Amino acid sequence: MFRGILSRSLLTLAFTLCFSVSYAQEKLFIKGKVLDSLTNEPVIGAVLKLASGGGAVSGAGGTFEIPVENAESIGVTISMIGYKQIVRKLAADGKEHLIILAEITNELGIVVITAGKFEQKIEELTVSVEVITPELIENKNINNMENIIDQCPGISMMEGQVNIRGGSGFSYGAGSRVLLLVDELPMLSADAGDVKWNFLPVENISQIEVIKGASSALFGSSALNGVINIRTAYPTETPRSSISYSSGVYGDPRRDVLNWWGEDNPTFTTVSFFHARQIKQLDLVLAGQVFNDLGFRQLEKEKRNRLNANLRYRSKKHPGLSYGVNFNRMSTEGGLFILWFSADSALRPSGGSVQQYLNYRTSIDPFLTYFSKKDSRHTLRGRYYQTVNTNDTQQESTADLYYGEYQYQKRFKSSFTLTSGLTGTYSEVRSDSMYGFHTSANISIFTQADYKWKRFTFSAGLRGEYFKVDTAETVFHIPLGKTNVLDLPVYPVARAGMNFKAAEFTYLRASYGQGYRFPSVAEKYVKTTVNSLTTFPNPGLQPEHGWSAELGVKQGIKIKKWKGYIDLAGFWTEYKDMMEFNLDYYFPEWLTNPTFFDYLDYFGAKSVNVGHTRITGFELTMTGTGTIGKDLEITLLGGYNYIHPVNLNNDSLYTSTFSDSGTNILKYRWEHVAKGDIQIDYKCFSFGISLRYNSFMKNIDRRFEDRLMYDFLPTYDLYILPGLKEYREEHNTGDLVFDARIGWEITNGSKLNFVVNNLFNLEYMSRPGDMLPPRNSAVQVVVKW
Repeated sequence: MFRGILSRSLLTLAFTLCFSVSYAQEKLFIKGKVLDSLTNEPVIGAVLKLASGGGAVSGAGGTFEIPVENAESIGVTISMIGYKQIVRKLAADGKEHLIILAEITNELGIVVITAGKFEQKIEELTVSVEVITPELIENKNINNMENIIDQCPGISMMEGQVNIRGGSGFSYGAGSRVLLLVDELPMLSADAGDVKWNFLPVENISQIEVIKGASSALFGSSALNGVINIRTAYPTETPRSSISYSSGVYGDPRRDVLNWWGEDNPTFTTVSFFHARQIKQLDLVLAGQVFNDLGFRQLEKEKRNRLNANLRYRSKKHPGLSYGVNFNRMSTEGGLFILWFSADSALRPSGGSVQQYLNYRTSIDPFLTYFSKKDSRHTLRGRYYQTVNTNDTQQESTADLYYGEYQYQKRFKSSFTLTSGLTGTYSEVRSDSMYGFHTSANISIFTQADYKWKRFTFSAGLRGEYFKVDTAETVFHIPLGKTNVLDLPVYPVARAGMNFKAAEFTYLRASYGQGYRFPSVAEKYVKTTVNSLTTFPNPGLQPEHGWSAELGVKQGIKIKKWKGYIDLAGFWTEYKDMMEFNLDYYFPEWLTNPTFFDYLDYFGAKSVNVGHTRITGFELTMTGTGTIGKDLEITLLGGYNYIHPVNLNNDSLYTSTFSDSGTNILKYRWEHVAKGDIQIDYKCFSFGISLRYNSFMKNIDRRFEDRLMYDFLPTYDLYILPGLKEYREEHNTGDLVFDARIGWEITNGSKLNFVVNNLFNLEYMSRPGDMLPPRNSAVQVVVKW
């Protein structure tokens, strides 16, 4: 956007000299603002030329004024380096005209902002980034963001927990190594430090961007494994509205023995709406969803209502200034299914009952952005995020999180961008039985520099972070000689990357990033029992830290009007003091001779530091979109991921809990993962198919599949998950799941879709005891205007 500053400065001077006389004489002006079509940010330096001669250049905030002789409409040509030139008829009618410029279609045609907190072409990034479009969300009839994230190459989901390239195992819903952002603001809960996927506004998505690899330098704690940024939409000059209705049914499982509902198959329905418009200087977005799922697992139901709004006011008095607030509120109720009854009753809950819950989520995000006349941006943003959990087992909790950020960004003439900021977080967790009362605080300062020179792009960043949970604080040890150590209360992390344009469509990249994560309140203090499975606290749990490196090549592809890329990346990640939940006996220190009942009372899961781990592998991805021939449009997203995740402390107690003690492969990882989606549009018809493949999970907790007391009473037949070991032995070749869809565009703006998930009715699960849905079908109607 800021390339060619010198040439635009000369243009500005020329227009100023040529039309200074007109400015003095004329009283009529064509006024307006030029914005980027993707980011809605001002475009500074756009040239506007009148068909009759004369014009102007957009200044701070993208605003412009063109003097004219009369109020009649006149043709105006708007051009800007890197953007498509357009011609509009504008009049001096007293209104502010909004000009939306779209970037010139480059090799790949994808622009992201998450990697550097400003817009960049995806092929010029120094890290691996994937993009998910709102079209894919709509085509697949997605009603929960978890399902679409699971379609992204290199990402795996396990009962709501996200991991990138094998960076996480199974955390029992506590803590996350992937930082979720909504409009660049963290959206992890204050208590569990996890993602509430059903809270995210599926009905209001502009783009989803996924960074793979350690990103703590720019985004802080919990970005150890990567970042997912969900960008919501703002209105353009033309108002937009849509309503979506879908209704579906769960089919019978492949094995009749699993069918608990008889002939009354469970159903699910979704109603969503979206409206966006500009009211003079005000940008307004209003959206919401109502969802009701009777559940394919017995007693597991979900009913939720969500309403969200984005408000932004673009100041007319102070060009370049905008401010507003985003809001999201959801209530959800249902039953929580944890473990199966047995392998032959996998859709019935252990113990014959489930926890009934009623939860509330609220986020309020005020913000202010100011673009100064010197090509710099000041941003103030905040977030209040509250989670209220109530249930029928007296394990209730309330968590409040307050987040604030100041960010300064300066773009210099030599293609140099500097981004710096200061963030602060404070949270309170209140729970009589589950957590107790706990507070946490975080303060961090960061800076990142991005520089383009000829065919090279360089990026480097540094962050200092202080974290405190109750009395536990960040400590960074600096060795001074052989015996002395200097302890600092700030933990530094750094990153660096380079991208080189080797040929017209070929880009090479290399990156290195450090990561640091402080344990969440739940990982340190949770104490709960659900379906006879106890989770124990660990107040002494220590932070984890590590690093991630990557070498990659991105090859652009262009076949007439179809464009895309193939990306190959090799990666290496290491963690020290890695936190993992471990299933074992956790006797108190005073108990030296445990009895049979002690073994039952003190068995459960606890988050522990497991030592030094390493994950290496490679990833191949491909994406593209465009037309082939006259009316055939093909959109493709897919990839294959191989990881080798190992524990480097082979003699540790952690390794002894593996189900396959003969290997050091980390628990709850799939070594081979493949994802793919293809959409074919021909005239008013469309067809799409998706696939997801996970190889066999070699290692889980041994006590999940073996006798519970195999080391105390090896012949005593007591199992947490009866039949799991035999089930895993039978289903040991991995899972390949297909989804399919067809669509018909009835009129311009109305569409009918038919979606089938788990097309071949595969029986499969993510983590032990969590069987996933059988074949299910839905009809969707979407109307836009």
